[in-house]
Amino acid sequence: MNPFEVLARTHDSLRTVVAAVPADAWDAPTPCSQWTVAQVVRHAVIDQLGFAVSLGRAEAPAEDAFAPSTDRPADPNAYVGDALDIAAAAWTSVDPADEAVPTPVPPHSLPAGQAALAAALDAGVHAWDIAVATGQPSPLTDDVATALQGLAVHLVDPLRPWGAYADAITGDDAGDPVAILLRYLGRDPKWPVT
Repeated sequence: MNPFEVLARTHDSLRTVVAAVPADAWDAPTPCSQWTVAQVVRHAVIDQLGFAVSLGRAEAPAEDAFAPSTDRPADPNAYVGDALDIAAAAWTSVDPADEAVPTPVPPHSLPAGQAALAAALDAGVHAWDIAVATGQPSPLTDDVATALQGLAVHLVDPLRPWGAYADAITGDDAGDPVAILLRYLGRDPKWPVT
């Protein structure tokens, strides 16, 4: 898949799952064990804006992505939609042939396709976090998961010591690209485990 198409699809997934969060679910637990639904939404938004900041197309958000507020955004759809519009506009400035696109994640510069997949990985996995925490179907598809896995194996391990990703979880998921990706990112595809 084209990396920029993957990014657009994960942005769409994030918009869709946030729009469907029930009013009473904003304080619900998520696969990000320390965070509520509201915090994962805020973190995901701040991360996407972080890519736009790295691309020189946005102001840095005031809120810390790793200490997001527990408050539900006043208008969640606008909160997410406005940020993703900014991020999408920033990505239109990227030449797909550029071999050194600035990113907010180490190594802080990636070829354009990998940079877009790095942003997509973040948006896609957090869309999944929000979806499963609120009883929605998984927004990850096999083709998107396969595209993200290719980037994840190069990007995630160096970020684990910083707490950006939990340790990988073992499991017998042969033939299930979504489960393979989630386990690699430290998430149980059957969350919540009872």
